[in-house]
Amino acid sequence: MMTLAERQPAAGAAHESIDEFVPFESIPGSVETGWLILCDHASNALPAEYGDLGLPPEEFERHIAYDIGAAAVTRRLARQLGAPAVMSRFSRLLIDPNRGADDPTLLMRLSDGAVVPGNARADEAEKARRLQRYHEPYHGAVEAAIDTAIAAGHPPALVSIHSFTPLWRGIRRPWEIGMLWDTDPRLAVPMIEMFRADPLLTVGDNEPYSGRLKGDTMYRHGTLRGLAHSLVELRQDLIADEPGQAEWAGRLADVLGALAGIEGRNEIRHYGSAGTGQP
Repeated sequence: MMTLAERQPAAGAAHESIDEFVPFESIPGSVETGWLILCDHASNALPAEYGDLGLPPEEFERHIAYDIGAAAVTRRLARQLGAPAVMSRFSRLLIDPNRGADDPTLLMRLSDGAVVPGNARADEAEKARRLQRYHEPYHGAVEAAIDTAIAAGHPPALVSIHSFTPLWRGIRRPWEIGMLWDTDPRLAVPMIEMFRADPLLTVGDNEPYSGRLKGDTMYRHGTLRGLAHSLVELRQDLIADEPGQAEWAGRLADVLGALAGIEGRNEIRHYGSAGTGQP
């Protein structure tokens, strides 16, 4: 039987023991671009000690395990912009890097109809262990990339790449792309406007999800640090293969390139959060 790390399409890592497992990948790039690209749900891999969490292989090809196509788009986008990127290397089924430590969906026992046996008995000590070994090292890598850019005089604008399913509970989602944001309009709003200039696109504004989630990656690294940011949601069927990944990475690169000179993009400004009423 193939191990998850051998068959996972997102990160392409070899099978790794707990001591060898690296929870993030940092892609080098120039801080002078003023961008930092992130991918929270890049991989469906698990450390060897967790096996398959009691799930059949097909569950690891679903959105419950990772964001289909997001890693490839992230790599292409970072390369086209010449920008640094940070990607997770563990499945969100292990622990979700796009959730705060106190979020009830941080460690899922049931995910879109799939019971996760390996999470059923995970107590607070096990949750803390996964936070320490996987969740926090990923966020530490993001913080380090931001600190490096700021120290060089280039506070980065953050772009986080995600993907969403075409259908949700039998209802077709009309958007090809959506931008999620809280109260900082510097990046998300002009991105929405530029994509909506294409009459063939249906563009979500805080759709298909809300960008006002306290403790998520954009809150932690964007809102709290005063950095311009936008979470980008791409529909999975549009980026499920290489041509689609290339097309949407190119579209994003064109839009971000056009927005490189917008006022305030690389300044530290605090807008607070509608989700908390506080910065």
